[in-house]
Amino acid sequence: MTNAPAQNIQRTAKKLVLVVFAMFGFGFAMVPLYDVFCEITGLNGKTADTAAQLNDKGVDESRLVTVQFISHLAKGIPWQFEPMVREIQVHPGEMKLVKFYAKNESQNPIIGQAVPSVSPGQAALYFQKIECFCFNHQPLQASEDVEMALQFYVDPELPDHISTLTLSYTLYDVTASADS
Repeated sequence: MTNAPAQNIQRTAKKLVLVVFAMFGFGFAMVPLYDVFCEITGLNGKTADTAAQLNDKGVDESRLVTVQFISHLAKGIPWQFEPMVREIQVHPGEMKLVKFYAKNESQNPIIGQAVPSVSPGQAALYFQKIECFCFNHQPLQASEDVEMALQFYVDPELPDHISTLTLSYTLYDVTASADS
């Protein structure tokens, strides 16, 4: 009779170890699963990291959408980085070109990489970048400045309830990883 409690404890311990391994495996798989989920649904405002096709659906001139531009610097990057225009009105399907200004304010060359995000997140599926400085690394020498182009359109199939979307870029220093 004294064996029954010991067997129960051993069985419970084995189950708990299995739960720990299952939780670890699930946590490990979450990042790639989340990326796939965001890519499919457009949640989290992630935009495509490759150029979109040119618009072949025409321009919806009956509607105007406000596109706002904001920029952020990741901690520690000594650059100035900002949109040259803060907001524009576009007809869905209409091609637009805007520029961002960047200046390396350090005494060393730095390679920057801009990461875009669109809000509301659902609108990310409809924000189509034809040409974007975010597709490539941006190397700047000490004190060098540059205007960087973004050519885009808002897909005419953007849901009617979305009248304003915000494109936000965060600029990161990727010098160390780019040299590898």
